[in-house]
Amino acid sequence: MRTKALVIGSGFAGLSAASHLAKKGYEVTVLEKNDQLGGRARSFSVEGYTFDMGPSWYWMPDVFESFFEDFGKKVSDFYELERLDPSYRVYFGDKDFVDMPANLEELYVLFDKIEQGAGEKLRQFLAESAYKYQVGINDLVYKPGRSLLEFADMRVVKGLFQLHLLKSMRSYVHSYFKNPKLRQLMEFPILFLGGTPDNTPGLYSLMNYADMALGTWYPKGGMHKIVEAMVSVAKELGVVFKTSEEVQHIEVVDGVAQRAITASGSYAFDVVVGGADYHHVEQHLLSPQYRTYSKSYWENRALAPSSLLFYLGVNKKLKNLRHHTLFFDADFDKHATEIYRTKKWPADPLFYVSCTSKTDPGVAPEGCENLFLLMPIAPDLEDDGFVREKYYNLMMRRLEEHLGEEIAEHVVYNRSYAVKDFKEDYHSLKGNAYGLANTLKQTAILKPGIKSKKVKNLFFTGQLTVPGPGVPPSLISGKVVADEIEKEFKLVGAV
Repeated sequence: MRTKALVIGSGFAGLSAASHLAKKGYEVTVLEKNDQLGGRARSFSVEGYTFDMGPSWYWMPDVFESFFEDFGKKVSDFYELERLDPSYRVYFGDKDFVDMPANLEELYVLFDKIEQGAGEKLRQFLAESAYKYQVGINDLVYKPGRSLLEFADMRVVKGLFQLHLLKSMRSYVHSYFKNPKLRQLMEFPILFLGGTPDNTPGLYSLMNYADMALGTWYPKGGMHKIVEAMVSVAKELGVVFKTSEEVQHIEVVDGVAQRAITASGSYAFDVVVGGADYHHVEQHLLSPQYRTYSKSYWENRALAPSSLLFYLGVNKKLKNLRHHTLFFDADFDKHATEIYRTKKWPADPLFYVSCTSKTDPGVAPEGCENLFLLMPIAPDLEDDGFVREKYYNLMMRRLEEHLGEEIAEHVVYNRSYAVKDFKEDYHSLKGNAYGLANTLKQTAILKPGIKSKKVKNLFFTGQLTVPGPGVPPSLISGKVVADEIEKEFKLVGAV
């Protein structure tokens, strides 16, 4: 008999873990509570419109290539990638916007136009960020976070200051740029990492390198094409998928997990991977004596934001909108404070619009657009139809003002999604959308552990453990957990 591995959850991390375990010879089964695979990266189609429900930015293409190369495949075997140019548009006010060119030389010129000498400063900034990307993405994120000895790499030790682990992103950016627009452009990725620029390590300027040097891409057909590709790889390796099969309890005997109980029966295994929400698996699927962390521990974790989302079908083409458009026509710091500190609905929010039909006409009926509106919000807020409508009207009004045309009266499909939906569909801790905040106090070994301390054969993967939130880190998380399982468990019947 082959050694059996069970993966709970089919998000990017769960799919990655399943394929890597199958490649190592395990007999792998994936259980998914929803009726569609992909976790937050599900999609849906209605009235001729196709919407990605979650992730919409394709950054770090090298991480995706690396994943498929592990299985003798290429990205191009599964989907067509297009680099967006401009990468995205940013509105700062009425008729005040910039398009971020894909070409670096053009980007340097743009920065110079906004602030004299800023082009050369950006060149220097990205050179430092390239080093952080090389060390961070190629080395640090592959550490399982189980011992300080993992970080005894001389390159990391010598580069402690070069990595700016002890300097905030804000002070680091401000040391290069003085213009408030440029500062916002450099700080905006931090908003989704779960912290404010003043409490996030300067290490995360590697995100600027990913954005500006490696580019913003789009998989034709939508982000769910990545899920379809990963499922194809997994099935070719023999992974079995069960949808609409929610795990209700993990049975543990003498510190060893034995089986997962569902409404329809049970699944025996030798090792189990929690690819669903870490907090839910640990606090709700295990009996109290087998939980590593306390209720207060989870209550005190700093979380990345939740989101208020709208999926809109518009029955006309829109001008002045790019594939990705950011609306920074409000106070960045005030909105960030309302997300991370005061934790209330924002008074004057920033928001983001994705319009994939600008690049991919097949995702909307001819002559129409599909819009994805996203407003970052604090986790665990009370949300109802009234508050959703309030912010829909607010965003729509500002959208119409900036684009200079009527939109609301042309919306023929409207679906909202927010905190309570994240909780219901994904058992997401406090309804967060992106996982655990990447603050210095929640980095590497300070994150919830990749392995349970009380259940010998229970491991975790995904956004609440190493390496952290985002699609590329989730792919890496699945590989890391598979490698750790291989180290600890003797494989029986491997081929």
